[in-house]
This record gives sequence, structure tokens and C-alpha cells, in this order.
Amino acid sequence: VQLQASGGGLVQAGGSLRLSCATSFRRFNAYHMGWFRQAPGKEREFVAAISWRFNTYYVDSVKGRFTISRDNAKDTVYLQMNSLKPEDTAVYYCAATRSNDLRRDDNYDYWGQGTLVTVSS
Repeated sequence: VQLQASGGGLVQAGGSLRLSCATSFRRFNAYHMGWFRQAPGKEREFVAAISWRFNTYYVDSVKGRFTISRDNAKDTVYLQMNSLKPEDTAVYYCAATRSNDLRRDDNYDYWGQGTLVTVSS
């Protein structure tokens, strides 16, 4: 199983990026998908998740700015990030789980390699 994250880059504060995570699951629609991030010197934190039923969850700091979505026909999950702030700078990871507790990283079984997002002030 592979999860391939892409779409990171350097953007100015207030800008936007769209992250993608393509997977090789045979049954992608059976998995809940999440995005996590890890800033330099900090622990990895939950950002957003989408259940197989398309229920969405966000950390408070990104609500109203980030949108998670999934395309089951393409086995891909997305994270649209708008109004980016310097504090959003981190390596972003996509992950997959069948657990119902989507905010805990230790519940995720599969992880992508990460994509770096840098927001300049």
C-alpha cells in the first residue's frame, strides 16, 4: 500500500495551496483519511480528517481556511489550504485508518512520505 502526498511548496502569507494524496488501496472507500503536520521542533498534530461517509473534522486553528475532500473514483484525498499563515509551515502527512477516532495519529495504519509547506510572512 502506498500513499503519495504532493502539492507542497513555498507560498506567501494569505496564499493558497492544494495538497493531494494518491493511494493504492484496493478499497479506498473503506478507509478514513487524515492530514497531519509537523512543524520544526514540534510534535506532529492533527489537521483534518474525512470519514468514508464524507464526514469532516478539523483542528480549530484551520477551521474556515482548510477544506478536506476525497475522490473515491481516484483513490485520492485532498487538502485545500487558503489564507495560509506562517504558523502553517510544516511537513504535511496524509494517513489512512479504519479506526473511528480520527484525531489520534496512533490510530492510523498507513502514512505517506510528507510534503513540505512553507509560508513566508
